[in-house]
Amino acid sequence: MIALVPLAQIDPQAVEALLDRAFGAERRARTAYRVRTGTAAIAELSFAAILDDGRLAGTIQCWPVAFNRDSGESVPMIMVGPVAVEPELQQGGVGRALTERMLDAAAISTLAGHDALMLIGDPEYYGRFFGFHADRTGGWRLPGPYEARRLLARGEAVPDGAGEVGPRVLQAAA
Repeated sequence: MIALVPLAQIDPQAVEALLDRAFGAERRARTAYRVRTGTAAIAELSFAAILDDGRLAGTIQCWPVAFNRDSGESVPMIMVGPVAVEPELQQGGVGRALTERMLDAAAISTLAGHDALMLIGDPEYYGRFFGFHADRTGGWRLPGPYEARRLLARGEAVPDGAGEVGPRVLQAAA
């Protein structure tokens, strides 16, 4: 049995250690890290899975990004991921539970971009279980290498057309 809790309740060093175990220390060089450079994870959409014995089993983080159309318009979006699961617990439903919890939170969120989610991931998995697809991402560019078939999105506000996905810094209200 696992409990899903806000990621903010978890020691950041434990999260980083889990990410290293799940993806390797070289993970920071990946394109997804470039897309969200300078942003902070969105607390209300980021969660942790905790085992009965208190160990961290997995995490999901979401980030404020924007699709900057070549025409000049900027569309707020939310980048999903990484979804990290302890290697020995992978294939056990932890990542699926975390993603479902995040999608439930996004569905009731009022955050800009909550209805335009994107990720870089396995289309067979994220399409089958969560409805992510590449139907509108063909004209998107990212700041680094990626496989076009793995650039996925879901939501009513997902933009179409040509443009670049990059960080969106949330500013505090004055």
